Amino acid sequence: MKIVVPIKQVATPDEDFDLADDGRAIEADALEWDLNEWDTFSLEAALRIREAAGDDGEVVVVTVGNEEAREGMLTALAMGADRGVHVEHEALEDLDPLAIAKVLAAVVGKESPDLVLCGVQSSDAVNGATGVALAGHLDLPHVAVVRKVEVDAGAGTATVERELEGGVIEHVRTSLPALLTVQTGANEPRYATLRGIRQASSKPMDVVSIADAGVDDAALAAATGARLVGLAPPEKGEGAEMLDGDAAAIAERIATIIKSKVA
Repeated sequence: MKIVVPIKQVATPDEDFDLADDGRAIEADALEWDLNEWDTFSLEAALRIREAAGDDGEVVVVTVGNEEAREGMLTALAMGADRGVHVEHEALEDLDPLAIAKVLAAVVGKESPDLVLCGVQSSDAVNGATGVALAGHLDLPHVAVVRKVEVDAGAGTATVERELEGGVIEHVRTSLPALLTVQTGANEPRYATLRGIRQASSKPMDVVSIADAGVDDAALAAATGARLVGLAPPEKGEGAEMLDGDAAAIAERIATIIKSKVA
């Protein structure tokens, strides 16, 4: 069984940061990069499925991004993925989730996987759209926000469990190939071992351009649904008001504040 896991290297800004001159990105020196948390759960699910089958299969990780994205791929390979495909693109802010899904589809489609496992969303953009858009491009059945998955390779099916609003649990069986988006808490992602880290750089990793993947500028523009216009730090409020005095005085002040807010 071949499982493809799209991944993303996400950036977390420092508390103090400056925007780039064009206002569409944060200065690189204020960013810390790491593998997207949701993607660690989808990758762990893929590794467990492969191991349950006696390691008779392959886990391929795919990413779109700049050089920083390669660090995320090395992390995934160190965790146990078999090989990777990195589609290079320097200005990731120019690609919305639909455009990224279009690029991923070109790569994933060539792999002809039995199963595609995506994280539900990324911790930076928090769109939650790339996985389901990818399923649409590939014309695959999909189930979103999965917290448990069992694969019957012989029957060509996957049985999944997902939590709906109000704590209701839904059980779904889908035919393979299929795409699932995996929720955090679905498992306990493993840490990369020292041996895995040493082996990661020697595992196969193809580096291609978007054009090499088979997506031209016209197709990319047609797939794009939105464009990033600008970023801005949130407006700072007035801050906290420290209340002094005895209990009665503090209670009276709190009542006054509440009345002023709801008036």
